Amino acid sequence: MKIPEAYHDVLIVMTRLPREGANKTRLIPALGPVGATAFHDRLARHAVGRAASYVLQHPSTHLQIQLEGGTAAEGRAWLGEADYHIQQPGDLGQRMQAAVELAFSNGARRVVVTGTDCPSIDEELLGRAFAALAVSHLIFGPAVDGGYYLVGLSRPCAEIFQNIAWGGAEVLRQSLAAARLAKLKVATLELLSDVDVPADVPAAEALLHAGSSVPIIIPQT
Repeated sequence: MKIPEAYHDVLIVMTRLPREGANKTRLIPALGPVGATAFHDRLARHAVGRAASYVLQHPSTHLQIQLEGGTAAEGRAWLGEADYHIQQPGDLGQRMQAAVELAFSNGARRVVVTGTDCPSIDEELLGRAFAALAVSHLIFGPAVDGGYYLVGLSRPCAEIFQNIAWGGAEVLRQSLAAARLAKLKVATLELLSDVDVPADVPAAEALLHAGSSVPIIIPQT
């Protein structure tokens, strides 16, 4: 869909439809397939709730949900009305690159992409990410595991999504190296933890509980 003229920024949340045994598989030994999927559901609802709250506070921002493992109709039944797109095939980099390029081709000026595995992301952090893009080409939110929980761009940059060892401890380092080669100005946010392994669950539980009052209200666009 063409981004309406009133929307200058696009906030993309990438997530996967809850399906038993297909979500948070590294948590299955501790939580079981049902528990891991339920935890993924809670993380996703929390992340989309925060994103929707940010969009309600910033009317020039368009919220887009990039969904894997299901249809847009299933996404709406799960999370409510929003602008859903089905993730393109490929590795994580190819899927993010396609989502970002679509947003820019549809008129976005700044694009921020997040997942649902970092419950520390809130409206204030999202605001700082977009603000940084007024003076930088890229912004990363570095994760403790060596990856990143957020990436933002003020222009397309395919290089940062290519030839990256996704899922490993070198993701951010390799992405920063690609940005340097492309002569891009880069900013970073604070270091935060993702939920990847059972040891990450207690801290995430506390954050989910603290943010449990955030409603999932997704404005129709």
